[in-house]
Formats: sequence, structure tokens, C-alpha cells
Amino acid sequence: MANLSQVELQNLRHLIGAHETSYQKLNTYASQAVDPQIKQIFTKSAQDALNTKQKLMTFLNI
Repeated sequence: MANLSQVELQNLRHLIGAHETSYQKLNTYASQAVDPQIKQIFTKSAQDALNTKQKLMTFLNI
């Protein structure tokens, strides 16, 4: 993997943090949802955010 510049590293950290925040919020929304379809949408969206976060973290070799 190519070396990242400081700006790229900062942007990557920002994106990872944003996806973690989204994951946490969507999980909370899913746990509070009453309608099964809404719960499923939030759960899938949370999983998608987590998957994206994990993909982004591969650039950090974590």
C-alpha cells in the first residue's frame, strides 16, 4: 500500500470516525424501532456503515 500524506491520513481518520458514529446511531435507532421493517432498514444501514469503516481501516493496515 502506498504511503499516505498527512492530509489523506486526516481525511481517512475523519471518514472512519464518521462511519463509526453512523454505525452507533443506526444501531440505537434499530434498537428503539417498533416497526419490523424500519428496524431491518436501520440494522442493515448500521451493518453497511460498519463494513465501510472496516474497509477504510485497511488503508491504515489495522
